[in-house]
Amino acid sequence: MRFNHTAHRLDARHFETVVEMFTGQLGFVVLRRTERSIWLRQPGANIDLQFSRSETANRDADKLRSQVSFLSDTPEAALRALAAWAEARGLDATVGAYSDREFYLDLPEAFVDWVLEAMRPELADYEVRA
Repeated sequence: MRFNHTAHRLDARHFETVVEMFTGQLGFVVLRRTERSIWLRQPGANIDLQFSRSETANRDADKLRSQVSFLSDTPEAALRALAAWAEARGLDATVGAYSDREFYLDLPEAFVDWVLEAMRPELADYEVRA
């Protein structure tokens, strides 16, 4: 088997806003769309991101441990810019930190079971063994 995509849930009321954030602010392109879901890819990546509409009323209390993660030389500033973008569209946004090199953005009304993480590139400098 070969890794293809990861899927996360978005509150249906804010689905299009989050898709707009990923396409307009993060450069993702739409690969496929159905009534319930959308598949996105950031140019240069080889893993896709699927978002599914969710009607769930409760949020995962441990959602900080489930992330869609990005690399950035300035992770906190990048997430603060996305938070400002989301707040300008009526969403509450929280930026927090796991450490001084790893930060997260939560849009609690929109992200059901995950947060958006940004971390310094050296944290992903892994030795890969075939």
